[in-house]
Amino acid sequence: MKKFYSVVFLLIAMLSFGQINYSISPSPFNETDFITLTVPGSQIDETAWGISDHSVYIWSWSFDTNYQNSQDCPTNGSWNNSNDLNKLTYNVGTDTYSLTFTPTAFFGRTGIGRFGFLLKDKTGNHQTSPDIFVNVGVLDLTLTHPLANSLTSVPVGNSINITATTNVNATFQLKANGSVVNTTSTPSQSFTYSYTVSQDANMELIATQGSSSKTVSFVLQTPRNVTAEAIPTWIKQGVNYHPTDQTKVGLALYAPGKNFVHVIGSFNNWAVNDAYLMKRDTANPDLYWIELNGLTPQQLYTFQYRTNDLIKVADPYSPQILSSYDDQWISATTYPNLPTFPAGQDFEVSTFKPGQASYNWQVTSFQRPAKEDLIVYELLLRDFTQEKNWQSLINKISYLKNLKINAIELLPIMEFDGNLSWGYNTSFHYALDKAYGTPEKFKEFVDLCHQNGIAVILDVAFNHATGRSPLVRLWNIDPDGDGYGDVAADNPYFNQVPKHSYNVFNDFNHTSLSTQYYVERCLQQWLTEYHIDGFRWDLTKGFTQSCSENDEACTNAYQQDRVDILKHYADRQWAIDPNSYMIFEHLGTDAEEQQWANYRVSEGKGVLLWNKQTDPYNQNTMGYKENSNYDRMNNSLHGFTNMRAVGYGESHDEERLMFKNLAYGAVNGSYNVKNLNTALDRMKTFGATFFTIPGPKMIWQFGELGYEFSINRCVNGTIDNGCRTDEKPIAFSLGYDTDAARKSVYDTWAKIIDIRSTHQVFKSKTYTIESNNLTNDPDGLITRIYVYDDTLTGMKNVVVLANYSTAVQNVVPYFPYTGQWQNLMDNTVSNIVSTTTPISLQPGEFRIFGNYAGALSTTDVNASHRLSLQIADNPIKNGQVKLVFNKAKNGEIIISDMSGKKLDSFKLNQENGTYEQKVNYPSGTYLVQLKSYTGIVIQKMVVR
Repeated sequence: MKKFYSVVFLLIAMLSFGQINYSISPSPFNETDFITLTVPGSQIDETAWGISDHSVYIWSWSFDTNYQNSQDCPTNGSWNNSNDLNKLTYNVGTDTYSLTFTPTAFFGRTGIGRFGFLLKDKTGNHQTSPDIFVNVGVLDLTLTHPLANSLTSVPVGNSINITATTNVNATFQLKANGSVVNTTSTPSQSFTYSYTVSQDANMELIATQGSSSKTVSFVLQTPRNVTAEAIPTWIKQGVNYHPTDQTKVGLALYAPGKNFVHVIGSFNNWAVNDAYLMKRDTANPDLYWIELNGLTPQQLYTFQYRTNDLIKVADPYSPQILSSYDDQWISATTYPNLPTFPAGQDFEVSTFKPGQASYNWQVTSFQRPAKEDLIVYELLLRDFTQEKNWQSLINKISYLKNLKINAIELLPIMEFDGNLSWGYNTSFHYALDKAYGTPEKFKEFVDLCHQNGIAVILDVAFNHATGRSPLVRLWNIDPDGDGYGDVAADNPYFNQVPKHSYNVFNDFNHTSLSTQYYVERCLQQWLTEYHIDGFRWDLTKGFTQSCSENDEACTNAYQQDRVDILKHYADRQWAIDPNSYMIFEHLGTDAEEQQWANYRVSEGKGVLLWNKQTDPYNQNTMGYKENSNYDRMNNSLHGFTNMRAVGYGESHDEERLMFKNLAYGAVNGSYNVKNLNTALDRMKTFGATFFTIPGPKMIWQFGELGYEFSINRCVNGTIDNGCRTDEKPIAFSLGYDTDAARKSVYDTWAKIIDIRSTHQVFKSKTYTIESNNLTNDPDGLITRIYVYDDTLTGMKNVVVLANYSTAVQNVVPYFPYTGQWQNLMDNTVSNIVSTTTPISLQPGEFRIFGNYAGALSTTDVNASHRLSLQIADNPIKNGQVKLVFNKAKNGEIIISDMSGKKLDSFKLNQENGTYEQKVNYPSGTYLVQLKSYTGIVIQKMVVR
């Protein structure tokens, strides 16, 4: 302390008081921080001091950052008469003394490294002792060479100069691989040490000031000489089992830009060991490989790759990975005997098991449904069963089979971040996610589907990958050293800046040969290992390199590079499995989609395209005529040669029809679409006007039970756009499948799908759809669908009628001919004597008629008595169109381009005959539509 007394007095004071307890908040603190010093009242003997008024003062002084140049606090006053500015505040409720101040202001100086203080009464007769010293400044440690978290390559035997600075005096300790190699005892603001490198070393420099310490880390690495040797023919990128030796596994990693790669794992105690330094292929120096020998068959091994820049990743082609983030939340019921994530490791690790037994497939030559006949059930396992696993889905196979669907499309099941997801946040496209169960159980599900005539289609998100993907992490910008970061410029798989406007996560560059190889390998894995029947490719608009993330118009427009790359992928997928399904979620222009739908279609191939008709169908089910025309359910209006448009009214991405029915349905007197049973009945009509249209179809899970929870429903029951991918209530848990009204929708859809599957006529390419677009239907919301195939015997005509209005309608059926017609829903037969006699339909009612194939009436049903249209001399030349028509009473000709844009229209003044018209159209294909009271006929016209 600053005041001097006799030795006797000082000794008495020390014996009386000793070191007092105190606290400073915040701690540590800088000289410009607002701090509070607090001392418990019990530390002051107020009786002995004679201070009944709690008059306690601080006597204080300060030092510079070298703990030199002591200066008294300007407001101390004199020892015998303390300044009242230094009086502490007494807090009655807590029985404490406190003083709040900023050191620079309190001491009237800057560059403060320490201050001392004691407490006293005003006159200096009593005080605390010994003096207390407090360090000022939050310790800050800066590594100047090498830099913190850096990697420095230093040959064995060479030295590196390690330097660092602190903002306050501190002592230092340097460690290499946990062992202390240097220590300083004299406080200083700088550190210098020359370290001789003998091996790879994880270095730590620790600075200590009082009770505070800071640590910085860096790595010193010795260079490796990598052996160049041709990769064995049995090894390719990923995990490879030797064809004859169950004790041998081959690993290969494509790692351009990396100087060397080690394999670390359970077989070498996760240590960086040069015995596991990968070789470099002579033909492809960017390809690293290694043979692991002496392995134990049937034993599970775990491993990672560790590159020279200290990045540790799982194999991108690992069939299954273990996750340090997600695995702990997976139940033993879903995944029995889930391997434990290796202690001391992080991120994801790969697994392999040499000599493992193959799954015994019961169906090895599954006959897939024709593309034209697909009835796809889109399903998210997470929200389909309460158990959320493959076994629970296996238990529901009868439910799915009895619905008569013939394909299941699963939302992505490839390894995704977390366990509760739609699955589009994929990190490992090659690996099965464990959240739903084991690979063996998934294979059992696929096998069981095939036994029941059901194809399995996987939704796959090749547009992007999350930051957990090893393809991202191996080449990323990681400033904070946590292993994650943005894509680096040298990444061989991803664009640094997205090349389209629908970017999520990290954008694959599909013109890269590396990316193309990765995609093809993933396709091969699922098609061959799991016997998958095809893929629904998510967000194919992202496969262009020609746009930018802010240019939506460009992304939505025709892009030739996108056409070409997706044709290339089609070729690769069909090379692996010639009959596999390829479905694009493109939702783009007809001109672009035609390129894929018609690609190799003469071989029975051709890509299937999603055909969204949610809005018009929902307008019908709600009871509103505006924008309710769903004629584009017709494949021909897209310009597709064959039926490649997968029509749907609901998908995982669309609002549920029933939600909007109940929320916004029309009301007409006592007829109220918002009524649950009424809305459910209208969903039956949706099925009648949907499944009966030839071509592939898709439904979203539980639509068959009138599932009405919004796509944006939150877990707490509210509705918010941010809850789009939240978990949703399970229909089975709610008893929807046993509710009579809801089960009636299921049964009706199953009946209609069965009718479609039973009768050959529904495979016909000749059909017309009239959905609220005829001028002679003033009340609107009347649907007529005509399906016909004159080459068939027996049933060759189908007429579907529906009344989507909210009132009774007398619907003119325009049967193609009179005779006996069968109601296919109840098999009753009616003798139709007039094709135009109205049929009364209740609001929301439908009928499905087929010409009776039993005792057909003697009414003349020759083609000459039916509406017909022919284009003479097709393709036409010189712009002269000649049309030959029959039974076209009050007919109208409409000519449109392949997008459906109307170009010309003209009325016919006779029922039978010819019509000639001069037109001036560019070369191409056009649609000529003949509309009449007796139906609709559409023909394609080619102009040259």
